[in-house]
Amino acid sequence: MSKLKAIIFDVDGTLSETERDGHRVAFNRAFIEYGLDWYWDEALYGELLAVTGGKERIRYFLASFYKGDLISDIDSLVSELHANKTLHYVALLEQNVIGLRPGVIRLFDEIRASGLRMAIATTTTPANVTALITSTLGAEALDWFECIAAGDIVPAKKPAPDIFDYCLEQLDLPANECLVFEDSANGLISAHAANIPTVITLNDYTKEDDFSAAVSVFDHLGEPDMANQCLAGHAVDQAYITVDGLHQLHSLAT
Repeated sequence: MSKLKAIIFDVDGTLSETERDGHRVAFNRAFIEYGLDWYWDEALYGELLAVTGGKERIRYFLASFYKGDLISDIDSLVSELHANKTLHYVALLEQNVIGLRPGVIRLFDEIRASGLRMAIATTTTPANVTALITSTLGAEALDWFECIAAGDIVPAKKPAPDIFDYCLEQLDLPANECLVFEDSANGLISAHAANIPTVITLNDYTKEDDFSAAVSVFDHLGEPDMANQCLAGHAVDQAYITVDGLHQLHSLAT
């Protein structure tokens, strides 16, 4: 039986409700700044989340939802909009309006104390990861993660396995010695394609996704005074996820 050595975390939707309260808001502010009459409400943004990556999401919107006039030089517009959106997103985080989901800080502390390694694998930009970690945990927390695989560091984004393959290479670990935390079907498909057992903590945007390939599906990580709920797959012995629970889930998956 393989031994668990590292936990790999997705970011948006997994560590924090950044999609609804951060990225969506930042996109809309960028649209206003560029004089565009686009507005992504919560329902539309939920549909756009079918595509990972901010620039890719803008292209998906233009191809499948936009009914306005033809746009010349789409490549430049997408690039500039996304860069502007990132500035707005970082500004939101600096205002401390977005926190981490229940159990995240507690579990990070327990993982670090246990000697397990941590990494991040996400489609969001490195700047967005840095801003979230710094604003919620402090700049020193960036050193908690041995690998921060983010953005365009690989050619294909989730649901392709590239970002997880890259992360495994940086950690110098086989897939069966790791455990992934994700929140979406695209993230699960990506991690599963890289052969890494995956636990889901879903949210309102992803609650209807197909998570049949996951080890377990929880509503959140839980706290001692805030029990989580196992919605599918293997439960853990406690009412919230601990390091012992991580080992338990990993052993059941491998």
